[in-house]
Amino acid sequence: MSKSIYITTIEPNSGKSLISLGLLRMMLTKSSKVGYFRPIINKGKNSDYDNHTNTAINYFNLDIDYKDCYAYEQSDVVELLSEGKEDEVIHNVIKKHKQLEAKYDYVLVEGTDFSGEGGFTELDVNLMIAKNLGIPALIIGAGNDKTKKDFINTMQLSYKSFIEKDVDVIGVIANKTEKDEIEYITKELREVIPYKVQVDVIPKVDFLAFPTVKEVVEALNGKVLFGKQFLDNAIGSYSTGAMQLRNYLTRIKENALVITPGDRADIILGALQANASKNYPKIAGIILTGSITPEESIIKLIEGVQSTVPIISVEGGTFGISNRIGAVKAKIYASHSKKIILSLDTFDTYVNTEGLTNILTSFNSIRLTPSMFQYNLLQKAKIKRKHIVLPEGNDERIIQAAARLQVLNIVDLTLLGDKTEIQQKCDQIGLQINLDQLNIINPEDSIYNQGFANTLFEARKHKGMTETTAVDLTRDVSYFGTLMILNGLADGMVSGAVHTTMHTIKPALQLIKTKPGVSVVSSVFFMCLSDRVSVMGDCAVNPNPNAEQLSEIAISSAASAEAFGIEAKVAMLSYSSGSSGKGEEVEKVRKATELARAKNPNLKIEGPIQYDAAVDMSVAKTKMPNSEVAGQASVLIFPDLNTGNNTYKAIQRETGALAIGPMLQGLNKPVNDLSRGCTVDDIFNTVLLTAIQAEQG
Repeated sequence: MSKSIYITTIEPNSGKSLISLGLLRMMLTKSSKVGYFRPIINKGKNSDYDNHTNTAINYFNLDIDYKDCYAYEQSDVVELLSEGKEDEVIHNVIKKHKQLEAKYDYVLVEGTDFSGEGGFTELDVNLMIAKNLGIPALIIGAGNDKTKKDFINTMQLSYKSFIEKDVDVIGVIANKTEKDEIEYITKELREVIPYKVQVDVIPKVDFLAFPTVKEVVEALNGKVLFGKQFLDNAIGSYSTGAMQLRNYLTRIKENALVITPGDRADIILGALQANASKNYPKIAGIILTGSITPEESIIKLIEGVQSTVPIISVEGGTFGISNRIGAVKAKIYASHSKKIILSLDTFDTYVNTEGLTNILTSFNSIRLTPSMFQYNLLQKAKIKRKHIVLPEGNDERIIQAAARLQVLNIVDLTLLGDKTEIQQKCDQIGLQINLDQLNIINPEDSIYNQGFANTLFEARKHKGMTETTAVDLTRDVSYFGTLMILNGLADGMVSGAVHTTMHTIKPALQLIKTKPGVSVVSSVFFMCLSDRVSVMGDCAVNPNPNAEQLSEIAISSAASAEAFGIEAKVAMLSYSSGSSGKGEEVEKVRKATELARAKNPNLKIEGPIQYDAAVDMSVAKTKMPNSEVAGQASVLIFPDLNTGNNTYKAIQRETGALAIGPMLQGLNKPVNDLSRGCTVDDIFNTVLLTAIQAEQG
């Protein structure tokens, strides 16, 4: 299994590059198959590449293509989020990450830097992505320009923000602190951050905070006149050369950037001479303002001097240029080996790499967000191509869902209906779909009718069915679709957009029948809430199940949950929790729980239990403190159809949750029933569920 880690900062300029480089080298000591992923990149104005990504790939010579390392450019994702297309963003980020996970042993995922563009903060976007990738996070904060108390509070609040959004945090790194404050900050953070979370404190390293001449050139769109090979010179300070040379020389500091008008030959030559002198500090570079190039005689003089000082010409006045240079933030480039080496050494010195490696390699998350669940549905459906029949081929929603499935090329489809009528419907709604690539059968007149009629008669003659009735029923789309499954022409069926539940499942009960050991067909919904996916049953089939049937529904629902990657923790819902309540309905749920435990001793199940105690840990600690299910139930079993159907619809409407289903369970072959109020998304997802059920058998 691939081990990924998400590194994120709580604000811009937190020194994330140092951590990223250190983690990549840490991973490379464990495996040569290390991937790098930055979900959202920011190339900058004058660059074809994102610097973070380019540095990671080139310095460590990672075996990965640049285009595989990101999902979006920042401007694109801001536009999509502004349009409310968060689900699209998340789906594509998950898809890209999963592709890398399949290829590499370790994947470093580096969070994005938004700085408030489009109203989206860095924290907002990183929380959204980290949560939906389901990988552990490492939070980085910077202590510079903060009091110790404010910094510790900020780190604690940031940690809580991630935890409240159901993101697993395995470590926090306090970066850019004063060296003499390391012990104090470590002690204070240990008091407010849980012990299982690793805490590391890194002091600020002045040289790493120095921007290079290259970064200044890019920020000012400057023209390099001399010393192009020295653009990686680090700038420790900058000053304006507007006074007489003898006065300016006294103000030059180590690694200074000299800013002066292009016609000040005295300052230019004086700075070059000072750089060559043992008595003065080294010069990082010279910026010539006003788009003024020195006279030819001065140029000739400079050309004859052996110097390590780059000279750059820029547009703009000296004062304005000085302010813009002051705003340039340091970055780490692949070519700046000195900064990278210093970064790696700093990481190794102050970060407990062994502890971090152990936490990462042993990490296993049980969280499942709706976006992850839907992505997993797509991937599971692709494993082995299945054939699904859609009996209501004339319905507009069915055709639209079929068009989407056709584009993704996940399943083979058969639509039941008249091809001419279906084509007319497509034309009416302006739908682009190639009907020639779909199998379309008209049950009113098909080559299968007589054979299907014979099969149906033989199967039901003991119940008094006549041959004439069998012939008539083969023209019914639900019977026709079911007979396709029975005769091996389809693997599953999805219907109910137009027809009732009984019309959809009655042929299946008569012909496909239930699995061995199963006496009741039931249903579940996959309720995709904002932070989790819950399985809810029975919300569609059984009006008032008895205790025996309820126990069977619980066991079937738990199996369905596990089959779709959800750890089953079953709550048998009632109006009372534990042993406190009495009454016929409570006793039914209590008996059903006991029966389910007896049939499946390993099943994690609790009942009777109220809904709030089942899903809210704070309530669970009060009502059922010793339960392994209370507060974290993933499978919710309702006592009757009235309760289940209304509850799932109330949750769906009031919270905006996506309800996928109902998915029928207990049949030998999958037949699933849609709600007559279903959407195109509902149909699409139910077809995927059906294909997966068919694969699992």
